[in-house]
Amino acid sequence: MASYTTGDSGMTRQSFMASKLSLKNKVTVVTGGSRGIGLDLAESTADLGSDVVLMDIREPQTDLKELATKYKTRFKFYHTDVTEMTSLQASFDRCVNDLGKIDNCITAAGVAMDKPFLDHTWDECRKLLDVNVLGSFFCAQLAARQMKEQQTGGSIVMIASIAAHCAIPAQRVSMYGGTKAAIKLLGQTLGAELAPLNIRVNTVSPGFIATDMSKQFTELQDVFRNVPPLGRIGETGDLAMAVAYFLCSGSSYTTGADLAVTGGLHNGRIEL
Repeated sequence: MASYTTGDSGMTRQSFMASKLSLKNKVTVVTGGSRGIGLDLAESTADLGSDVVLMDIREPQTDLKELATKYKTRFKFYHTDVTEMTSLQASFDRCVNDLGKIDNCITAAGVAMDKPFLDHTWDECRKLLDVNVLGSFFCAQLAARQMKEQQTGGSIVMIASIAAHCAIPAQRVSMYGGTKAAIKLLGQTLGAELAPLNIRVNTVSPGFIATDMSKQFTELQDVFRNVPPLGRIGETGDLAMAVAYFLCSGSSYTTGADLAVTGGLHNGRIEL
């Protein structure tokens, strides 16, 4: 990379870019952070220097002491049910008490269901709404309240889905798609409403991503690999870079945006 100065700061372009990506001295809350995409995103923020708080109904899939040593940051886990306001409030209070502040929040807690529309039940749909929509809504609210009290601004990234953009090939996810479309729109409306507080809200819409969960769908592996226009399934690292951009100061003029990380599938597929 070229080494030249930027503006009046005397910084090289390389150091300037590194400083814009840094999350050093930040505190990032990650819901659904105990495993899968949530845990990978938590590790990626720690790799950029952030202390991390995992909030999940399940115990972490890895040893937090090892992660703290590996990344030289602090890791905390609070058992949290995102569908219960008292549980959420208690966890956010503990975060502030233990780490002093909240700078960033990633709402990655979510559940999915692949089922014909005519077979969806009320209870199944209620669970999807409670976890995906209300859980994300009130996590964002609690994070934003703390950021407002601190008068520091902050960044909230909500995980939507390709299902918020289009029907997904080989899957029947009507209610799931509805909940993720709600998250995508919520990011837009909160991005505008919270902007005067210097709180930025953006969404990331993953497509097919290689995780332990996606590997269980053996009958869909050919779809995952071949249907996206880029001709491969996504990696969690593809999401990590998208989320890192929204969290870091390099995106300080970006709010209310959605970044679709789908290998181009959200735009359709052209057969050659």
